[in-house]
This record gives sequence, structure tokens and C-alpha cells, in this order.
Amino acid sequence: MAHYAQLDADNVVIAVFVGRNEDEVVGGISDWEEYYKAKRCSYNTHAGEHALGGIPFRKNYPEIGFTYDPDRDAFIPPKPFPSWVLNEDTCLWDAPVPYPDDGKVYAWNEEDVAWEEVIDG
Repeated sequence: MAHYAQLDADNVVIAVFVGRNEDEVVGGISDWEEYYKAKRCSYNTHAGEHALGGIPFRKNYPEIGFTYDPDRDAFIPPKPFPSWVLNEDTCLWDAPVPYPDDGKVYAWNEEDVAWEEVIDG
């Protein structure tokens, strides 16, 4: 089962849907990206890796609001904070400070450019 992302004029994803597999020929149609006017994407691809060991496809499975970058041939999520930087390998956004690895839950504080522990309360 193939998935496709429909883009607007700025390459922003406006819909994601199930379509024909790229190896299917129906009524003489075999180029489904052209037929749907959409970009093929893989439900099993995240951060440049395929969850089932296959070949990763366009770096990330898109959601509405992601951008398709034709130079990277990748779907990129919206930038969550101004200080975050695009990771060229995963096409995801990295915080300028790594997430703490101490088992606690943190939220990003953009003003302090730091992770703050979330206290239940």
C-alpha cells in the first residue's frame, strides 16, 4: 500500500493519502506521482531510517504542515523553536542542547535555550 503527500505551491503538505503502488499499471497509468500530482512517501520511514529494514524513503513520513525539500528529497517537519537546527542526516530539528538522559521528563524553554524538568503537580 503506497502513501502520497499532496503539496501546495510552496511545497507544504496539505494532505496525505493511500494510493496505488508504484509498480501497479492500471488503465495505462504507471506514474502515480504524476497522476496524483503528489509525492510518494513511506509510512515506515522516520529520521532517514526504515522501521522494517527496508530502504528509507524521503527521510520522514510527512504530516500536514511538513515541507517537501526537493534539494534534499526529504519531508521536513515545521521548525519547533527558532534556536533549533536542521539535522541534515535525519531532516529533523535538533535542540542546541541535547535532551537530558536521566529518565526525567523535560520541556524546552526557548527563552533560556535549555531543557526544564516537568514537575507533576
